Amino acid sequence: MVRGFLLTWFTLLAALPLYAQDYPRQNIDLDLLVQELFAEQDDESISYEDLYETLFQYYQRPIDLNHTSPEELASLYLLSRPQIVAFFNYIQENGELLSIYELQAIPGFDRLTINQLLPFVRVQDAGLQADTRPLWQRVVGEDNNALILRYERTLQQRRGYTSADTTRSNSSRYLGSPDKLYLRYRISHARDYSFGFTAEKDAGEQFTWSPTTRRYGFDYYTLHLQLYNKGRFKTIALGDYQLQIGQGLLLSSGYSVGKGSETITTVSRPNLGIRPYNSVLEYAFLRGGAVTYDLGKVDVTAFYSNKLVDANLQTQLDTLLTEQQFFSGIQTTGFHRTPTELANKDRVREQVYGGSAQYQSSDKTLAVGITALGTHYSSSVQKAGAPYQRFEFSGTDNYNVGANYSYTWQNVYLFGETAVSRSGGLGSVNGLIANLSNAVELSMLYRHYARDFHAFYGGAFGEGTRTINERGFYTGIKIKPLPKWEITAYYDRFTFPWLRYLVDAPSRGDEYLVRVYFKPTRQSSLYAQMRHESKGRNRSNNTTALDYVAQAERQNYLLYFETSPSKTFNLKSRVQFSTYAQESPQQTGYLIAQDINMTFDKVRLSTRYALFDTDSYDTRQYAYERDVLYAFSIPAFSGKGTRMYALLQFRPLRHLDVWVKYGLTHYRNQDRIGSGLETIEGAKRSDMKVQARYKF
Repeated sequence: MVRGFLLTWFTLLAALPLYAQDYPRQNIDLDLLVQELFAEQDDESISYEDLYETLFQYYQRPIDLNHTSPEELASLYLLSRPQIVAFFNYIQENGELLSIYELQAIPGFDRLTINQLLPFVRVQDAGLQADTRPLWQRVVGEDNNALILRYERTLQQRRGYTSADTTRSNSSRYLGSPDKLYLRYRISHARDYSFGFTAEKDAGEQFTWSPTTRRYGFDYYTLHLQLYNKGRFKTIALGDYQLQIGQGLLLSSGYSVGKGSETITTVSRPNLGIRPYNSVLEYAFLRGGAVTYDLGKVDVTAFYSNKLVDANLQTQLDTLLTEQQFFSGIQTTGFHRTPTELANKDRVREQVYGGSAQYQSSDKTLAVGITALGTHYSSSVQKAGAPYQRFEFSGTDNYNVGANYSYTWQNVYLFGETAVSRSGGLGSVNGLIANLSNAVELSMLYRHYARDFHAFYGGAFGEGTRTINERGFYTGIKIKPLPKWEITAYYDRFTFPWLRYLVDAPSRGDEYLVRVYFKPTRQSSLYAQMRHESKGRNRSNNTTALDYVAQAERQNYLLYFETSPSKTFNLKSRVQFSTYAQESPQQTGYLIAQDINMTFDKVRLSTRYALFDTDSYDTRQYAYERDVLYAFSIPAFSGKGTRMYALLQFRPLRHLDVWVKYGLTHYRNQDRIGSGLETIEGAKRSDMKVQARYKF
């Protein structure tokens, strides 16, 4: 059934007529931009797909510099806040830009920054007027309009797809096929409208029609419709959406980044408001409606969400011997492969509602806002009772109220947000970014998240994946001593006042990074990076049954070189090494990778050969890989072995792009890969991925 479905779709894509002219665009390595500038490669909390997609949308529809906002420019994470203020001061003093080359005249805009910015911005021809045709006519003529179909499969058989052992009680198997399917359509135009839907079936899930279990073909669907600038309504959203307000303490979409080699622009969060949702993360979104209304200098946003979430519902008797249902927490994997996972699908209804008012001064230097929201679950949250869960949320209802601000004074940008939850727990994040000179930038940030602060859709800056039980102070610096050199560094010190998962005592830690970047020519670049992290973790005591907390020390080293001898040929070399120790002999791991990439008129080939050798999973190596459009791959490697992949992109028709990726990982000295139902008997794992995109 699945193979027939795929064959039908590929046939339809190949046979579709050519409706619009396809204008060639300058190629840009968005993959490299995301992996190098924004986050550490072992930070699994970052939504790389959302970040990648946002930048790609800006690449397809560049920002009009004469009709933009500070928050829109900040969302690129390429300009610091003082640079953004300098840009708007230049516009105010000299009028609208006449050419993109005027960026060189703005104070603080160096050549490296401008080169990074150019693919995502433009200066609209003054002779062009806004499109005043009816919406349906603008939609019909839109060229940012594409349908994507993706197919993935691991070629080796995993235990979950074998026959179950009926003599064992825990012998469940996957209900569906090992095929993974992805279907996506989106049409959008900046500052006008966005419509799209995404459907996905994970490997192991059934492709079936079963209304009783809420399965309709694909296992997961998301749909959004957003309109912009309709009278005083700045945004109208229906379906699935995200909210990015303030510093993300209460409401943060997946589009945010963490600590990494970009130490300045990623510290503060852009206040983007309502954003469309088109990803496959099956929990990190709101479903319902939201609007933003313009009251002059104040924008008012109201939102409501009503959706079903996965949970393991349990039943207990209360004091009146009445049955009460409860669950320990929302399950966020999105997998519905086994009977147990399927039984937990859509068991609890979650409702989120609230509003926000945001003020911005006419000179765009001051912004303040307030936000209030409530969350209601149809069943009560009740934790298992472990000591580290003592201050976690329990019950059916939570409320939050908070305030955010940002202010720019000369070359200094101040920002922050403070909020409180129903429990009385306080959360606060405050920071500054300063241009000390044309060659030196500084960022500082302090955060305090109480052990009983509960914000379910928050994602502010921090060491942990949630804004709870953490205090920390971060300092970052960027130095440009010479035109082709850049040095970035940060130091972050943090404490966890209460217990955490697998940390049975209050703990502390620190982290620092230093990176030296050199770009001798436009065709080549080189950087070296060192990162150190110390964090408390449980350690087994061989003399008693009591674990204790000891500092775990981890260090990572990375050397990267890229060169393009010609327009068609590109080489990337990577050497990375890591160490790990916790009151025991030091463990080590390394990875060496060589990429050879070739780009022709309608064909692009990316290849890699890599060697890795690690003493344990604690010294695992994360290595970014090129992938098909809208997918972002940073696999982790542990043990000893080799990794090879080839990614072929070609255009058989004017409007049709096809990607084919094959990857092979071969492990040495082991005859089994993975664990549980994902176990592969053997030393090799190979994966195939095929994607087609048709642009209407």
